[in-house]
Amino acid sequence: MALRSIPRPSRPLPKHHWRDRHAALDPEVDFHEIYQGLSLHEFPWDITQALSFALFRTYAVPSIGRLLDDTGQFTGACQKRYDDTVLLLEAPVSTAFSAPESKAALRRINQMHAMYDISNDDMLYVLSTFVVVPKRWLDRYGWRPLIPNELRALVNYYRELGRHMAIKDIPETYQGFADLMDDYERAHFAYDDGARRVADATLELLTSFYPAPAAPLVRTFSYALMDDPLLAAFAYPGVPDRVRALSESALRARARLLTVLPPRRRAARAIDSPRVRSYDAMPALETLGTFTPFGGCPVPHRDAEPSRATTG
Repeated sequence: MALRSIPRPSRPLPKHHWRDRHAALDPEVDFHEIYQGLSLHEFPWDITQALSFALFRTYAVPSIGRLLDDTGQFTGACQKRYDDTVLLLEAPVSTAFSAPESKAALRRINQMHAMYDISNDDMLYVLSTFVVVPKRWLDRYGWRPLIPNELRALVNYYRELGRHMAIKDIPETYQGFADLMDDYERAHFAYDDGARRVADATLELLTSFYPAPAAPLVRTFSYALMDDPLLAAFAYPGVPDRVRALSESALRARARLLTVLPPRRRAARAIDSPRVRSYDAMPALETLGTFTPFGGCPVPHRDAEPSRATTG
């Protein structure tokens, strides 16, 4: 009786497989493919962390943080809010903007935003953080920086996402996004009780991803990765230089380890992450997020504000 053949494991990809692949593509045309490679294969952990900090920064703008507190979603159902946000934002990355999954996710995102009185300036600022914070994170903590093709693809991906969300006056370049984010934060970062509650709830969720005894360490580590204006906006304690240096050294040690590990073949999907704990299997995208509260929106609307897109 012949023995059943056992498939041989695939040979590891060359270390710079994704970089070289992205360098051969046109970021003006292939930006989606390049960004997909970055976020699902080359830097899935780094980009997830960076986007988490990007969203965290937005709470320090009182008009954003206060609205999120008013909805009660972050303070009352933070885990589900985190899970739904991650899954909805990943859908356009893992498929294409024209795919049914992407359209469903974008429709749900736009429906949620249309429930509340959100200015184009705030929407534009949030979009800018999605471009700038990951780039700066990878510059400091990634195992390699982005090449020009990848940076341009990052910009073009979020320009396209912003277009599907009916955001106006989107910058055309990375520097335009960086200037917008930095200027907006200088003008708007300020303390707000509601924003602080949202930030505290998010930090508590972050600590829950680790064993309970590690919570104080995780909290201090998180403070150490925040810049002084962000800490001041939440009235969080300052971090000694030695603690900040130790935290950053740990991330750089991780980056050095990654330089000798083979690149990822299989896409890193959010639904497979142990941090997504609200669902055992991928839910219908149409069911995710918040819906109009009983009795209407808790935040008053300006009659003059134009309606936002409700479809992808």
